[in-house]
Amino acid sequence: MSASLPHLRVRPAPPDPSPLFPREHPMKTDTRSASDLRHDPLVRGLGWASALLGVPQVVHPAGFARGLGVDDTPRHRAATAAVGARELTAAAGLLARPHPAWLWGRVGGDVMDLALLARALVRHDGRGTRRTAAATAAAALVTATDVYAAVTRTRTTTEVEATAATTVGVSLDEAYDHWHRFDRLPVFMAHLDDVRVTGPRTSHWTAGAPFGRTVEWDAELTQDVPGRLIAWRSLDGADIDTSGEVCFAPAPGRRGTEIRATLRYALPAGPLGRAVARWFGEEPRRQLDDDLRRFKQVVETGEVVRSEGAPGGKRARGEFPQRPARPLTEAEAAGLREALS
Repeated sequence: MSASLPHLRVRPAPPDPSPLFPREHPMKTDTRSASDLRHDPLVRGLGWASALLGVPQVVHPAGFARGLGVDDTPRHRAATAAVGARELTAAAGLLARPHPAWLWGRVGGDVMDLALLARALVRHDGRGTRRTAAATAAAALVTATDVYAAVTRTRTTTEVEATAATTVGVSLDEAYDHWHRFDRLPVFMAHLDDVRVTGPRTSHWTAGAPFGRTVEWDAELTQDVPGRLIAWRSLDGADIDTSGEVCFAPAPGRRGTEIRATLRYALPAGPLGRAVARWFGEEPRRQLDDDLRRFKQVVETGEVVRSEGAPGGKRARGEFPQRPARPLTEAEAAGLREALS
């Protein structure tokens, strides 16, 4: 249940052919499908707007150019007809096979239109200037609408799956029982603030996130095999789409229980969000490994082992942010040599 932006420096686990031990999968990027956009009022409205703008520009480019306050020279007629053809292409795409790419195509076309109108204003002979200025203002408004539609209808999420493993010196049932007490998960998962059981198979989670944010979601159990497997997924409306499982298997040589935790999560900001999270010490691929290390301490000793000066919870996250391992700087090395001399 470590769907909490869990601590994850992934330690490669030994290969195991068991179906209980899922393998890692590469990242992938998802966007909203055509079925999601086909009934979107804004997308359909922009499609019909493209059609209404495109038809007169193709059928009567000279009259359309004059309506914009621009002379109907052959060059202006050709440019107007080309813009109209582009609008009709966008209309066909948005109405027949809607996709965010068509929306971004409109944004690109809007930029071209604004550039053409701005050039016309700069070189205007004074006749019809107001009409050209009004057309430029209208094009700017349309551009803002298209940018909004393209951004909000493009859902880019980078899906990551990572696995970490540890061996604890307790039986299968004891390890399973400890993990199944969901309200106790924040004891060893540093980014979890609270887990509240809301039903036989549901629970509500609250977790810390980068930049001091808090995220919440409801989760449900999808598989629950006593002593073997706990699997879950977040429900619709979650701040973070996540799923995963924790598998329990006898350790070799009767040395206790091997635990394999697998997490899948979607980062709304994609690779950029992952890079920023890593920079601020919130890299999930390092966090799950730390969670399992603390879980091992809890089941074997009854508590997370800390020195007297090491705080826990959010205070620990603030005072001891995790960083990737790196060599000492020259100043740090010099200070260490001085301290040891």
